[in-house]
Amino acid sequence: MRLVILENAEAVADFACDYFVDQLKAQPNSILGLATGSSPVALYQRLIGANQRGEVSFKDVTSFNLDEYIGLAGDHAQSYRHFMNEKLFDHIDIDKARTHVPDGAAADPNAECVRYEKEIQAAGGIDLQLLGIGVNGHIGFNEPLSSLASRTRVKTLTKSTIKANSRYFDADEFQPTDAITTGIGTILDAKEVLLLATGATKAEAVRGCVEGPVSAACPASALQMHQHAVVVVDEEAASLLSMKEYAQWAEQRHIELEQA
Repeated sequence: MRLVILENAEAVADFACDYFVDQLKAQPNSILGLATGSSPVALYQRLIGANQRGEVSFKDVTSFNLDEYIGLAGDHAQSYRHFMNEKLFDHIDIDKARTHVPDGAAADPNAECVRYEKEIQAAGGIDLQLLGIGVNGHIGFNEPLSSLASRTRVKTLTKSTIKANSRYFDADEFQPTDAITTGIGTILDAKEVLLLATGATKAEAVRGCVEGPVSAACPASALQMHQHAVVVVDEEAASLLSMKEYAQWAEQRHIELEQA
């Protein structure tokens, strides 16, 4: 695992943008795994800018999102399909027919999970998977106690996740308590994984991810088993790490070797 500790959230977004741009320049037809939530928004804004300036193109990209709420159609304002269109797809040169989000309105959610998993495999798997992390260590909607070998499936959200996401819903609006999510096993199959975390509220989860035991109690800890996982955090999110000084020294050596 490569751990990158940067000064602030802006630096984290800048790093992630450069990482994605480098990926697409090296492999224009990349299969990208994308995420929703607060963490990726600044990254998406930077990717939109890079695309509009002609620095990178998405015209040959295929994307798969991690998850979607059960019970919300793609045109619902709180659906993750709507989020992705609004925050990224509507503003770049991507073919929307090649952007994939689970169908939260599917008549049979379990069948939709099987279909979505097969679609990822048929595309050849994910080249670069973007992740955020929940305060309880979840990645995607793989809540604590998720199998570390899990595949795309229906998952009941924890009360803490529901509460954290309630800010996006009106007080009298239906808020889903279940979601379709790609599994931890599916995420670990990605050739590369890039996890972003910022702010003091994520510090405990980051510690569990990076330094804790590999355990279903902290689903993100499964990334310790990935050969090409990069965890990018700001100083606040790294504040509880006991190996912080070593990680900073190792990253400096990584930069020096790349520049040699």
